[in-house]
Amino acid sequence: MYQFPEELRKAYESMQVPFAVYQKIDNRIDPILVSDGLCAQLEVSREKLLPLLKSSKFDGMHPDDAGRIKQVTLSFAERESDYNVVFRSRHPDGYHVIHSTGYWCNLPGAVDVALLTYQDITNFGEDFVRMEETYHFFRKDHFYRDPLTGLPNINYFQEFADERVQAIRLDGKTPMLIYSDVNSMQFYNNQYGFAKGNDLLCLVAETLNKTFPGSFLTRGADDHFLLIDVFPGEQEVDRLLTGINRQIRMNAPGNTTGIQSGVVELSGKMNVFQGMDHARNALKRIGSDLNRIFRIYSPQKDAEYWNQRYIVENLDRALGEHWIRVFYQGICRMQTGKTAAFEALARWNDPARGTISPGDFIPVLEKYHLLYKLDLYMVKQVLLELNTRLEANLPLLPVSVNFSAQDFDYCDIPEEIESLYHSTGADQLIPRSSLIVEITEQDMATATESFHEQLKRLRSLGYQLWLDDFGSGYSSLNVFSRFEVDLIKFDMALIQHLDDRGGINREIIKAMVSIAQAMGIQTLAEGLETEEQKEFLQSAGCDLGQGFLFRRPVSLDTILYIVRGESYVGRYETDAERKKFGLQKLPPQTES
Repeated sequence: MYQFPEELRKAYESMQVPFAVYQKIDNRIDPILVSDGLCAQLEVSREKLLPLLKSSKFDGMHPDDAGRIKQVTLSFAERESDYNVVFRSRHPDGYHVIHSTGYWCNLPGAVDVALLTYQDITNFGEDFVRMEETYHFFRKDHFYRDPLTGLPNINYFQEFADERVQAIRLDGKTPMLIYSDVNSMQFYNNQYGFAKGNDLLCLVAETLNKTFPGSFLTRGADDHFLLIDVFPGEQEVDRLLTGINRQIRMNAPGNTTGIQSGVVELSGKMNVFQGMDHARNALKRIGSDLNRIFRIYSPQKDAEYWNQRYIVENLDRALGEHWIRVFYQGICRMQTGKTAAFEALARWNDPARGTISPGDFIPVLEKYHLLYKLDLYMVKQVLLELNTRLEANLPLLPVSVNFSAQDFDYCDIPEEIESLYHSTGADQLIPRSSLIVEITEQDMATATESFHEQLKRLRSLGYQLWLDDFGSGYSSLNVFSRFEVDLIKFDMALIQHLDDRGGINREIIKAMVSIAQAMGIQTLAEGLETEEQKEFLQSAGCDLGQGFLFRRPVSLDTILYIVRGESYVGRYETDAERKKFGLQKLPPQTES
């Protein structure tokens, strides 16, 4: 970059004529000097004006003029044309009309620079408008303008948005991008007609413009709007967007819920197009929740979103290629310590991502109503592995499989289980009572009539029904008057907090065990980790226990490896013992 001699620089900078000197550096035309006159005209200090001109030569121009001026500037930079233009420039009090001329000159040292002057001719605006109308001095650039709302369009955004972002950063502030979408626009058009729909879009544009004055606001495709401004903080964004929606609902020609928006801070080195993708994804994640008007992007939320997508998009493959395997956790008789049954637990070992925790994939499958696929897959795998257990001379203990209430909405669960029971050959190996359906108390308490009817069919066929998470906060003893269950599982929080609040959980458990015994229902405590917990539950009369104190979840391969190396005789309940304690209610020969 050319270095002016100190005295010459001071002389040029002190001039009251508004001008700037530019030099071509690496195929860019960058400012190297601005006069006091130009600083005064733009009401910006020299320290801010130089980087502002460098990063954003066209952003402050009226959208109708920016494309034309950019073409003239590029032509002038290549010495293909003169520079003599008139354009509108944004100032704090509105747009001013500027007449700019430029020429190339040679400085000492054979350095070529361009000197551009800027004369504010706003006072001659009427003459200027008349010239425009009469001689078409400059044309309206429809390439950069949305004809409906009058806002700049997506072409303008793609051309100049990054310049606005850089200008905000040079001012020491953090830019933000808001990506907004009008709710149910198609429904609105169908109900009120396209003319009213256009009025609604114009109202949205006007309201956004008034709420964010001086922002970089453009209309995107269809009913989308993109806005760049200084990030004022999450609370202020909430206040502003809430106000926008209020104004739109009050003034819209018809009923509308307003707009929803994805918001992103363009922090660090994030460019405007990365920000647009993030804001669009944040908007998508709002989904159909009309009570939420915006969501702010964060890297953590973005990672969570893509992880959820991976789980949903790869579930069928994970099931088909057996990335998800059954792990068995032993359920032990409290009085004898023998393993009386197993709970089947899903474990996802992904070839690309390694172990995916059940705490990650189960809530996602529940959110997207895909749990029924996993739960029926677990039943099938448990039944298919019966032959392996039989070949290893292992006792075929009962196995429980977890189900969700939503499973019963997507298919006929009794019919599906019956089909698997016969198609896998399990009907030749175990009675139906060796397969246990576990339902949480929360699901049971909110059961629909269809759900209730399917549960009754399951029990009438001979499958056992266990009530999981009993005492988790949804407890209501009238659930026993509505449903027949074979066993209740105490929520592990009761066990792990036995002595909280003066040991009230001990009294609750003893009372529930007593009630269950009176009704002929077995009891199981999960989450056992200490001998003290075990001793209390034994004294309270609890039938079964489950937890790391007894057994950890392991795969069938691990079980087979263990039993090959040691005797398992005496570690598992026999058929006779299970029938004695009531865990297996019907002998195999009595079932079809």
